[in-house]
Amino acid sequence: MDSTRIDKYLWAIRVYKSRTDATDACKGGKVKLNGLDVKPSREIKAGDMLTARKGQVQFTFRVIEPIDKRQGAKFVPQYAENLTPPEELEKMRAPVETFFFKRDRGTGRPTKKDRRQMDSLWDLLDDGFDLDDLDM
Repeated sequence: MDSTRIDKYLWAIRVYKSRTDATDACKGGKVKLNGLDVKPSREIKAGDMLTARKGQVQFTFRVIEPIDKRQGAKFVPQYAENLTPPEELEKMRAPVETFFFKRDRGTGRPTKKDRRQMDSLWDLLDDGFDLDDLDM
C-alpha cells in the first residue's frame, strides 16, 4: 500500500479511539501533516511527519508504512515512529486540579441564586483566580 487516508491511519495506529474522533480532529485543526493543516481525506505516505493534538499533549509521528486496518498496540511501532518529546509526555502525568461543590444531602436542587453563585465562581476560576484567594 503506497498511501492511505490520514483519518484511517490515525485510527489504525491507535492515536484516536475511533475513526470519527480522528476525522473530527482533522476538521478541528488538531492534526498537521508536514506542518500543514489537513482534511481527513488527505493521503499520507511513508516518510511523512504527522502531529496530532490530544488534550494538552501534541504527539509527533513519522510514518513508516501507511496502513488502513487497525493494529494491535504491540504492532504499531512497525507502522509509525513516535517522536513525541518527553516534555510533551510529561503533560499527561500532570495532576488535574478539580474541585467539587459541597451540598448537604437532602437540600434538593440548587436554587437560581445558588446556580448564579456557582457560575460566578467558575468564571473566576476561568480568569485565573485561585480558590485559596476567595473568602467563602
